[in-house]
Order: sequence, then structure tokens, then C-alpha cells
Amino acid sequence: MVRAGVTVERLTRAAAELADEVGFDKVTVAALARRFGVKEASLYSHIRNAHDLKTRVALLALAELADEVAAAIAGRAGKDALVAFAGAYRSYAKRHPGRYAAARMELDLETARASAAGRHAEMTRAILRGYELAEPDQTDAVRMLGGMFHGFVSLETAGAFQHHPRDIEASWNRTLDALDAALRNWPPA
Repeated sequence: MVRAGVTVERLTRAAAELADEVGFDKVTVAALARRFGVKEASLYSHIRNAHDLKTRVALLALAELADEVAAAIAGRAGKDALVAFAGAYRSYAKRHPGRYAAARMELDLETARASAAGRHAEMTRAILRGYELAEPDQTDAVRMLGGMFHGFVSLETAGAFQHHPRDIEASWNRTLDALDAALRNWPPA
């Protein structure tokens, strides 16, 4: 019997909240059942298994992050778009650490294609149009930006930058200045 009020959407949102509280790796069907005050078995009428649940959280996180980035870069170009994109990415990761980790989950090809992951790549390419990069340089730049944003945010949220008196925000801004300069002066092949 399906418990009243328990839906796939509510389970997914609750799992996303749980991920932000305890970490994406600690999201389990058992933990979610405790949150809803139901037996674990009752949730299987809504989700197939723990992997299905985590995939749903990943899809939610990818969509949320894409929406935030899209709103941030709307009407912007060049460095302004780069800074807005990076800021939205960083802000989401800091506000939703578990969901951010979920957005990094490896998805099967079919699921990835149907997700908001493609929007992320499209938006990154959109900000790169202001730098007039052609292929394959554009793909290299997409990877560079993704690596830099993820690397900085991951190190920052892990506390790796706390051991130096240099203000983290100042380092972030200088890093964005350096990325802008690199993109404007992309080396020829």
C-alpha cells in the first residue's frame, strides 16, 4: 500500500535535503524511510533501489544548477558572463554541498543525454562565444573552466584554503581575472 503523501517528487526532494545535511554518499533508502517515518520496503513502490534514488537526486541537482546558471548569465557576455556563471556555480555548491556532489555522479549515457547536463555544456559554450574560440579550442576551454570551477569549489568547501591569510574571495576574483585573460589570449594550436 502506498503511504499518503509519499511521492517520487517528495522522496527526491527529501533525499536532496538529506544529501545537503549528511553528504550525498550517506543518502540511503533506509535513511529516507526514517525521515518519512515509514518502513524501507514501502518506498520501493516509488523507487527501484538506492541507485535510482541517487540518480533522481543527481538529475534534480543538474536541473537546479542549470536554472541558476541560466538566470545568472542571461543578457551577459564576455567576462561579465564568465563571472556570473562561475559565481552561480560556486554559490550553488556552497549552499547545496550534497546536491553539488550528486551533480557529479556518473550517469549512464541515455540518462545523461536526457538530463540538464547538456544545458551546462551549452551555457559554457555560450559564454565562450564572447571569446571567439573555434573548435577544438572551445571544447578545451569548456573542460578548463569546468575543471577550474570544480577544483576551486571542492578545495574551498573542504577547507583547504583556510591555512593561508590571503582572502579566499580575493583569490577567487584573481582566478577569474586570469581565466578571462587566458580566454582572451588563447594560444594558437
